[in-house]
Amino acid sequence: MCLAIPALLVEKRPHDQALVDLGGIRKPVSIALVPEANVGDYVIVHVGHAIGVLDPDEAQKTLSMFAEMQAAEEGTSAGPPQAGPAPSGGSEPHEVGSVGVLS
Repeated sequence: MCLAIPALLVEKRPHDQALVDLGGIRKPVSIALVPEANVGDYVIVHVGHAIGVLDPDEAQKTLSMFAEMQAAEEGTSAGPPQAGPAPSGGSEPHEVGSVGVLS
């Protein structure tokens, strides 16, 4: 699954680089794919690259949905997920180079 998030472009830098604001966190990103983006625009960011310019109203709707999901998760979660017990069988240690034998 891929996730791209709206971010506010706050500073353009040389060599197709920019600084974006992601909910108060500022990150450098490449804007080579969206040279038309300007300071004040919302861009969609995926793995360090702005991949599109987003309408400001649509960006706000998306950010509001993320905030609602986070609030719902924090309200229903009793803490971080816990790992269950390890599966039985098949995980016995072997000597280096050994091969298990099926019966």
